[in-house]
Amino acid sequence: EAIITGLLPETTYSLTVAAYTTKGDGARSKAKVVTTTGAVPGKPTMMISTTIGNTALIQWQPPKEMVGEHVGYQLQFKRAEEEAFTIKDFRKTDDHFTVTGLHKGATYIFKLCAKNRAGNGEEYVKEISTPEDIPSSYPQNLSVVGLTATSTQLAWDPPPLAERNGKIVKYIVVYRDINSQHNNTNSTTETQMTVQGLQPDTTYDIRVQAFTSKGGGPISPSIQSRTMSTSMPDLPPVFTKNFGVKAVTKTSVLLTWEVPETYKSQVPLKILYNQQSLEVQGNLKRKLITQLQPDTDYSFVLMSRGNSAGGLQQQVSIRTAPDLLKMRPVQYQHDVEEGGRVTISLPRVPAGASVRWYYIVVVPVTPASLSRWENPEDMDIHELLEAGAGSSLQRKRRQSQDFLQPYIAAKLDALPEIFTLGDEKKYDGYYNKPLPGQQHYRCFVLADLTDHESQRTFAASPFSEPIKVKLYSGMTRQTEDPEMLWVMGPVLAVILIIIIVIAILLFKRKRTSPAKDEHMAGIKDSLLAHSSDPVELRRLNYQTQGMREHPPIAISDLADHIERLRANDGLRFSQEYESVDPGQQFTWEHSNLEVNKPKNRYANVIAYDHSRVILTPVDGVPGSDYINGNYIDGYRKQNAYIATQGPLPETLSDFWRMVWEQRTCTIVMMTRLEEKSRVKCDQYWPSRGTETFGMIQVTMLDTVELATYNVRTFALYKNGSSEKREVRQFQFMAWPDHGVPEYPTPTLAFLRRVKACNPPDAGPMVVHCSAGVGRTGCFIVIEAMLERMKHEKSVDIYGHVTCMRAQRNYMVQTEDQYIFIHEALLEAATCGNTEVPARNLYAHIQKLTQIPPGETVTAMELEFKKLANSKAHTSRFISANLPCNKFKNRLVNIMPFESTRVCLQPIRGVEGSDYINASFIDGYRQQKAYMATQGPLAETTEDFWRMLWEHNSTIVVMLTKLREMGREKCHQYWPAERSARYQYFVVDPMAEYNMPQYILREFKVTDAR
Repeated sequence: EAIITGLLPETTYSLTVAAYTTKGDGARSKAKVVTTTGAVPGKPTMMISTTIGNTALIQWQPPKEMVGEHVGYQLQFKRAEEEAFTIKDFRKTDDHFTVTGLHKGATYIFKLCAKNRAGNGEEYVKEISTPEDIPSSYPQNLSVVGLTATSTQLAWDPPPLAERNGKIVKYIVVYRDINSQHNNTNSTTETQMTVQGLQPDTTYDIRVQAFTSKGGGPISPSIQSRTMSTSMPDLPPVFTKNFGVKAVTKTSVLLTWEVPETYKSQVPLKILYNQQSLEVQGNLKRKLITQLQPDTDYSFVLMSRGNSAGGLQQQVSIRTAPDLLKMRPVQYQHDVEEGGRVTISLPRVPAGASVRWYYIVVVPVTPASLSRWENPEDMDIHELLEAGAGSSLQRKRRQSQDFLQPYIAAKLDALPEIFTLGDEKKYDGYYNKPLPGQQHYRCFVLADLTDHESQRTFAASPFSEPIKVKLYSGMTRQTEDPEMLWVMGPVLAVILIIIIVIAILLFKRKRTSPAKDEHMAGIKDSLLAHSSDPVELRRLNYQTQGMREHPPIAISDLADHIERLRANDGLRFSQEYESVDPGQQFTWEHSNLEVNKPKNRYANVIAYDHSRVILTPVDGVPGSDYINGNYIDGYRKQNAYIATQGPLPETLSDFWRMVWEQRTCTIVMMTRLEEKSRVKCDQYWPSRGTETFGMIQVTMLDTVELATYNVRTFALYKNGSSEKREVRQFQFMAWPDHGVPEYPTPTLAFLRRVKACNPPDAGPMVVHCSAGVGRTGCFIVIEAMLERMKHEKSVDIYGHVTCMRAQRNYMVQTEDQYIFIHEALLEAATCGNTEVPARNLYAHIQKLTQIPPGETVTAMELEFKKLANSKAHTSRFISANLPCNKFKNRLVNIMPFESTRVCLQPIRGVEGSDYINASFIDGYRQQKAYMATQGPLAETTEDFWRMLWEHNSTIVVMLTKLREMGREKCHQYWPAERSARYQYFVVDPMAEYNMPQYILREFKVTDAR
């Protein structure tokens, strides 16, 4: 081989090869015509201005040597310690960029290059360092990793990288005997230390602080460690595990742990907290600690007794519940009603308290209960709830057998002012049984504040005064024969059903009207069964021809229904969408007022008067009650959503005022701020820190960026109010600039996340895109129909869109959006929700490996078959099916979609040179995190290396051998011993490591152009 240099760019050459001997040249080969590529641009100049706070201004000028057509610039930058660069592409007319969010005390690397059609040019590289400051966070994960009688071995992690604010030059460990106020300190440059010279069998409070050259940062939360006892006998160690918190109340905490089943010793364990030490029998697995303070942080250390090996401590930290429900329930009327009923007045809960459920708990008064429970929070709340678990029949039998045990009478989502004990009704599955006579009772209200499976937080009211129930004759009979109801109830129910069926048959026999009217009457009867749904009420009260011709669709018929609509190039889809009532017969006088017109982002997207969101007027400010937003009904819930436009600079304060006044907890944003260089929505939140919008202060608490959506958490404060509220914003990033998403999976995952995070007692969910009608309408319809599918096994897309358009104009703006709603609901119905919490993964896999009743294969195989049912239309494979590219596909049935394929930079004059059989795949946190590709062919090896170079890929994962079962699976695309050239690139093998389960190879790749 030979490398020919000194050629001109973009020039065609004819090359021939001849062998020669001392006698002369031999015959020349057939000529090979080669065209050189264009030269890349030279190095631009770049200036970085002095940073102000956490920003840097990058300015540049074009390179002096510009070859070919200049198409733009590429800027890469990262913190020196990070692996990946952030990449920004710019137009050729751009000459500056402001980088925000720089960390203090950090070194950043910036690379800038110009681009032409031949590729990226030479890079200008520059480093800057930001000024140091003291750390803004404390060392993380401080823990005890070893113990003796006179020492404690500690370990911790540095503060988070973004909050170190410079190089950490030392750590100071502060420790003290918990019975002393005198602090001792030791310093180190490492992230571990052994503190020596301690007293045996003594508890120490330990903290650690990080320092830069500018000084010390915040000190960490304290942990407690108890040294070993010198007098303790050499007992076999008790290795407890899974020390955790099962339930937290205002004044108590239930701690649990596990000990080996074989351990029977009574040697005690120790629990340390708040400068106290508590001994627990070694074979117990739980301890309720009482007499704590409300709304206070506590740290609990479990010490396992054992030999001097050390490291037998586990720690958990909690915060007790806020001081809610301070008042006790009070008997509403002095006289007890007949039938074992007592009406009580319930305590009030402050507005804005985050409560999921309320339980009404009844405790019969016995000498044992009086001595054990002075306060309801002295009870084992977890045990009480477990006793209430199971079927309602099991609960009723338990209650009838253990009539002197505490029990839950009701579970409520809102707390009424009064409640009747013993009314024999069911409340969310809990039976409010009659109170037996000649007995005293106390009751209390229990509020469930969180929904974490491993740690639930509760607040309980004080006990009521004892209530005595007299003995009535009716009660006596019921108490004497409690099982009679369970015998007679089903018998009476069967008789009643038989009578109803006979009546219906007789009524049908007399009917003579047409079959279609009978069908509509049946639909109307079924609608009456759940007439609380606003859409069904509209079907009953405002029946139109379109509504009659498009009734709800059963989920079992949905796939066939959509296929019928798709037939004939989607003609019936078009006809159905066009027949939806546009609903533009309503007035919008407030939107047309001159003072309000500037508040409308689009002149034709207005807010109907009858459904508009009315803000609290500001005195002396005309139009201050107006915002371009409308209430939209959900499934069985009026005003479940607010559909609104993307805020304008003039309406930012109105937007946050609406969020505050409506007690909204969730904002859904279905657009980017800019799309196709057009502003779709103005940024209405602070990027960091706090901003004030009118009367509302908004503080950024947290941002989580995922592949297809971002989650931001804000704290809201209103001037003149001490109340703090937390609001989450979910911004969907995967909606394309044109049309609708190609497939609905990311949208469904986004919807489920939003639904799971929205508290049940929250105000209306605020949903917006740019105009607040198209993507916003899609989100609302899909979410409402997913909820309907849970309860009714049917969907009513046509009805819900019709209902929405009577509340806001243009809802579901295009036919494509209408079709996308159908496709999303079909996928949800077909595939279900396969997301599973990590802690439940083992149980979920066990379930999938079982064969469901009535099936012949496992649930895993059934789930995989659903994936196989997803067929891709040939129109999605364009480049892959071109004649010039077909030979590049290893298998004819595995090709990349046009929308997600990896595109190479085209080579001038070479047809198909931008194609490789590879697809971008999203990760969890990053779009296009992976490139999935076939094993290279001999013909595509050069393309493979070109793909790695152009997309800056440094890791290749190969999951096949070169040959398997006698067939080639992958061509060897790398050099084994010495360097090899692949088109423009020289690949040098640097190292090879043979690991037990894999081989690691390292290469150096050089662009030889």
